[in-house]
Amino acid sequence: MQSLRFGSAVALGLSAILLLTTLVGNSGQVVYRYGQDIAPAFDGWEENQDGTFNLVFGYFNRNWDEIPHIPVGTSNHLEPGGPDQGQPTSFLPRRNRFVFRIKVPEDFGEKEIVWTLTVNGKTNTAYGSLNPGYITDPQLQQFDIGDFGHNNEEMRTNAAPTVRVDGSLQRTVAVGKPLTLTAIAGDDGIPPPHAAPLRLVGRHGAWGLRVAWLVYRGPADQVTIDPYQFKTYPDYRSNSPWTPGWEPPPLPSDGRFPVRVTFNEPGTFVMRVLAHDGGRKNTEHVTVTVTP
Repeated sequence: MQSLRFGSAVALGLSAILLLTTLVGNSGQVVYRYGQDIAPAFDGWEENQDGTFNLVFGYFNRNWDEIPHIPVGTSNHLEPGGPDQGQPTSFLPRRNRFVFRIKVPEDFGEKEIVWTLTVNGKTNTAYGSLNPGYITDPQLQQFDIGDFGHNNEEMRTNAAPTVRVDGSLQRTVAVGKPLTLTAIAGDDGIPPPHAAPLRLVGRHGAWGLRVAWLVYRGPADQVTIDPYQFKTYPDYRSNSPWTPGWEPPPLPSDGRFPVRVTFNEPGTFVMRVLAHDGGRKNTEHVTVTVTP
């Protein structure tokens, strides 16, 4: 017990130190919990086996805690091709990479797709194209997220986790009534499980399969998920794979990850389940119609 208390105290102390340095920074710049804008980001393009391409987008929410809900429309749209091309409307804090993909034809050429977001009074845009300097693939993506595989051949063979939802991807539930959603996920064991490092440098978070449910579309503050899910974005303060000392929860023997989701207002929500191994990831969506 004494060693456990000591380890917890060290982790909490390091998290507190990091929080202070993050909030103030060496430059003296202050960051904010709420009220800031969100910058959409073009995270590169992928080539598909059929000759088509994927334009991959993410975003940087400058807030540490605010999760804005920006419905598809004048404040959240992609052009050309119509405002709705699968982008999120619920935006988690901080940097979220490789969030969604837009498939474009093999003759896309020098055209662009532009994502525009207006949040807290400020408008930002990201421009997706087939510029050769922005080519990406699974290995480059896991370098960017997990910072591993540069000098290890086995690590470079890492396959993305598998994940699927048990049952229909279209559900209906009444306001206030819990809805059970179950994901089934697995991984190849690469990279081996490893807690997030205690040193406060680099992008490397925890390794090993972890699975979490989150709100992809709809107001997140109107959704309760039980059990409480860890943060899927970099938060060095607490409960995130990038928090010093954080390690993936024990995996269920049957590979099933159930949650009870309760919606507090009517509407259409999209729940995303994310399976991540520290370098690569896979997702699945469930659309939920919530009735009064």
